[in-house]
Amino acid sequence: MAPVQDRRAEAPLQLVVCGTDTDVGKTVVSALLVQGLGAHYWKPVQCGLEGGGDSGRIRTLLDLPAERLLPEAYRLTAPASPHWAAELESGDPERPGPPIDPARLALPAVAGPLVVECAGGLLVPLRLDLLQIDQIRRWGLPVLLVARSGLGTLNHTLLSVEALRRRGIPLLGLVLNGPLHANNTATLEELSGAPVLACLPPLTAINPASLAEQWRRQNLAHKLLG
Repeated sequence: MAPVQDRRAEAPLQLVVCGTDTDVGKTVVSALLVQGLGAHYWKPVQCGLEGGGDSGRIRTLLDLPAERLLPEAYRLTAPASPHWAAELESGDPERPGPPIDPARLALPAVAGPLVVECAGGLLVPLRLDLLQIDQIRRWGLPVLLVARSGLGTLNHTLLSVEALRRRGIPLLGLVLNGPLHANNTATLEELSGAPVLACLPPLTAINPASLAEQWRRQNLAHKLLG
């Protein structure tokens, strides 16, 4: 795994935030990174539009300037796997909507840091012949993997790390969410060989101040930027 410092010497840090599963806190971690890095935010495929989707949550949470919030390539109504949500978009079960077009997922060119938030886990299908992990490989960006801290995280996380490494995708490290589970943290670092960059506790309020406090406490500026 190449050190983050090597990449920074070439260009501003651009990375992909992906999870071991759904609802593991990817959007909170993305907000933490967008604020701490002063980054652009891009959610290429949004499935489920309640609350404006994740882009809407990021915009509201951080009061992000419009130029740093990149438009989604796809805004799909159904809260489902991207390949199925695209089919359901037609509203007619007998005439599925068109599949996701990989050409629309080309990485946007931005000056400065970029945080790309994926939809769900690594092996989620964007279409039946394109898994999300394969699209990540096409982007050529390193991954920050978000996982739960507690029970069940070892299997999901180690399988995700293995999938990334089999495809030669660089892994910056892990971020664990939830009540601290010290043994899981140590075990994941030992077995995966990837650093746990942050262990985020349950936050009673998620706002710019609480995110800034976690950025400082977790020493993420040093860990990510050297």
